[in-house]
Amino acid sequence: MEVHDHIVVGSGCTGAMAAQTLVEAGARVTMLDVGLKDEKYSSLIPPVDFTRARETDKEQSRYLLGDEFEALRENEIATGAQLTPPRFHMAKQVLDAIHSEDLFPMESFAYGGLGSGWGLGCCMFSDAELEACGLNAAEMKNAYRVVAERIGVSGTKDDAAPYTCASLDGIMPSIEMDNNGSTLFKVYSDKRKKLNENGFFLGRPSLALLTEDRDARKKYAYRDLDFYSDKEQSAYRPWITVNELRKKNNFNYIPGKAVISFSERDNGIEVKCFDAGTKEMKSYLAKKLVLAPGVLQTARIVLRSLGGDRVPLLCNPYCYIPAIQWRMLGKQLGEKKTGFAQLSLFHDPQRNNMDVAMASIYSYNSLMMFRIIKQVPLDHRNARVLMQYLMPAFSIFGIHHPEKSSAQKFLQRKAGAGEGGKFFAEYRLSEEEKMKMDVREKGYLRAIKQLGCYPIKRIDPGMGSSIHYAGTLPFSENNRFSIFRNGRLNGTQNIFVADGSGFRYLPAKGLTFSLMANAHNVAKNCLND
Repeated sequence: MEVHDHIVVGSGCTGAMAAQTLVEAGARVTMLDVGLKDEKYSSLIPPVDFTRARETDKEQSRYLLGDEFEALRENEIATGAQLTPPRFHMAKQVLDAIHSEDLFPMESFAYGGLGSGWGLGCCMFSDAELEACGLNAAEMKNAYRVVAERIGVSGTKDDAAPYTCASLDGIMPSIEMDNNGSTLFKVYSDKRKKLNENGFFLGRPSLALLTEDRDARKKYAYRDLDFYSDKEQSAYRPWITVNELRKKNNFNYIPGKAVISFSERDNGIEVKCFDAGTKEMKSYLAKKLVLAPGVLQTARIVLRSLGGDRVPLLCNPYCYIPAIQWRMLGKQLGEKKTGFAQLSLFHDPQRNNMDVAMASIYSYNSLMMFRIIKQVPLDHRNARVLMQYLMPAFSIFGIHHPEKSSAQKFLQRKAGAGEGGKFFAEYRLSEEEKMKMDVREKGYLRAIKQLGCYPIKRIDPGMGSSIHYAGTLPFSENNRFSIFRNGRLNGTQNIFVADGSGFRYLPAKGLTFSLMANAHNVAKNCLND
């Protein structure tokens, strides 16, 4: 059996960053990945903006609704409800899903993983947050700079900058806001003092989105098809990195492989995979193994391999609040529309950049009216007329809360259904945690009203809908199911974990930028170990 120098598992944001660091250092890297792609709808999307497509494209129903009308799902308040037909492949399961009555996570076996639908928000954790996570602040700051240079980041130095990555040098200017966003921002400027006194700070998000051409990637064109297409590659997706790595002689990409377990031996690490095509098992041999298929998959691989039955779990609680901005009633969004967040509203009452909540603010347009019309307490005909008038005035506030571990939050392996066992999750918030969230969300409701918006209602899509997961193998020197601070899996010699499994705390800020920075550091440590 051929011995591979480094095997990286997963093509998502962490796998792509770890692989790039290894390849650029001259290491020989093999990436094992399932790599599902959309072969049906993406090629149909025309090179025009959403409005033009709606007016002229006779094939639009195929990528907007799906050939089988699969976009018209019965339950639109759930994890991944924003997925469109060209991105349904992101949620397709190759292995058994996690069973749970109170956690509804989303995992991905797609080419590029969950990063293929990432909202692009880039936030740097503060020193206090990094310490709570168990990460080295100096190393992470250097890694943030490396990752920003690789993926391209745009942002603005404003009141949100201390919570985003706008303090980095050399980032591009933010995208332009539509009329909804710019009106909100003007109201904030007028009421800034009062909002700041209450611990609220609003500004432009830092996004992994180009506002200037960069090699083959084009600057953002405001086509408002961000939930459907990445043809210009202005939005960073990890498959962009993997595509470039595949041009290198020291990188080998092997698709169709879902890693099940590993076994560390004297002659190397045997990596056992499920072949998604043949439905058979296949093994590969590696000198070093880097796990980065996503926190939940990594946990299952480790539990199967080391014989464990239970690990902790972290997931940011999340809700969203649709609100009507009355100043926008009867007006239009303008020509430059976007599906990405235009503003971020941070809640930092102690002003110490710790225990911070974050709300990303969106306009609503290209996801289409049918996703929200069922929530209107009217018959369909009248609800449609009303929503046509109200949609330009909609602001969606998606609120993430920071999260700590507890005994009621875990992933468990039980015997049955083959040698790997079945996996169950429990995720329950204490009454104290619920009360703290309730107080914070009431503060957000007051702030939303101060910004000139009328909140309609709080919508809870269920635990797991934040799609922010971490903490299954928390950084520790002693616990068997843990990770050393350099990323090496406890109890092993040459197995490293490059995703967020080690984070002991989960800030509410956008997680992905920090995950990529950590993956870069883990890959460096893998080379030096």
